[in-house]
Amino acid sequence: MQLLTPDLGLFIWTLLAFLIVFFILKKFAWPAIIKGLNDREANIAGSIATAEKVKLEMAQLKNENEAFMVKAREERALMLKEAKDTKDKIINEAKDQAKEIAAKIVADAQITINEQKMAAITEMKNQVGKLVIEISEKILRRELVGKTEQETYINQLAQEAKFN
Repeated sequence: MQLLTPDLGLFIWTLLAFLIVFFILKKFAWPAIIKGLNDREANIAGSIATAEKVKLEMAQLKNENEAFMVKAREERALMLKEAKDTKDKIINEAKDQAKEIAAKIVADAQITINEQKMAAITEMKNQVGKLVIEISEKILRRELVGKTEQETYINQLAQEAKFN
């Protein structure tokens, strides 16, 4: 039981040792401990402020990135529309040129056909004319007495005539 009720001398010496240690700690240790705690508190507060600042910057960058993505999508859609318009324009121009070329080819072909037709008609007229002259010449060389004899001779010459 003596541990539960200490003597007055032990109590005084213990109190004196406590006060000496307390004043030594107060003079040398407490300022360093308080300074370290204050530095740590300031460091933590600075880190929290920096984290909040970074969080705000990240939110701002995210908003800017979303705005940039929207703008990029709009530009892409515009570029696709312009490309489609250009493609359609080129196709329409090519069709128009093809139509013009086809019309020119058809017109040239019709002109050529008409020229060849006229040449063939002229050639045929020339041949018919030569044939008529040839038959007329033969008729005139031979004097025929009767009309029936003349018709028979003309028919014979017409059958013998060579059509070139």
